[in-house]
Amino acid sequence: MLNLAEIKMGKTIVYEEDPYLVTWNQFSKSGRQGGVMKTKLKNLKSGKTIEKTFQGSDKVDGADVGYKKAQFLYANGDEYEFMDNESYEQMVFTAEQLGDSKHFLKDGMDVDIQYFNGSPINIQLQTKVTYEITETEPGIKGNTAGSVTKNAIIETGYEIKVPPFIEKGDKVVINTLNGDYVERAK
Repeated sequence: MLNLAEIKMGKTIVYEEDPYLVTWNQFSKSGRQGGVMKTKLKNLKSGKTIEKTFQGSDKVDGADVGYKKAQFLYANGDEYEFMDNESYEQMVFTAEQLGDSKHFLKDGMDVDIQYFNGSPINIQLQTKVTYEITETEPGIKGNTAGSVTKNAIIETGYEIKVPPFIEKGDKVVINTLNGDYVERAK
């Protein structure tokens, strides 16, 4: 059982019989009242995010979430096919289950499959992945004051914001957690 102080960002907990990842937390205490922990929780099965406030004496169970290496094979409409690297078992996830992760999947890419109670529930990508820019607007010379960006499309078809010096064919590193440009790949 986890007490209030142990419910922190990055922890996996069981809430209403589903595994959740704590994506944000804020502790506050006022006057004589007990502490309050406000959280944002991402359901690891459905991908939906909820807000939950825990009171001073509330306790939750930690979720026993395991990981196995797998490979992304292909997308077929709103279904995404993966293969376990050890058993060669194939698993299918829906676009809704994957959430924003689906925008960063490349054929043959290695991922970690999350398991809860022995069943696959979701995937986890590497935090930083390199992609090729397939389409972008031309940069405007002299327009470098401040944090100027332009739209670009990576090889998966997802649109991101990049600095004006990035051109079609360049390789860039993207943070898969938030979809932000990190740097030009070397």
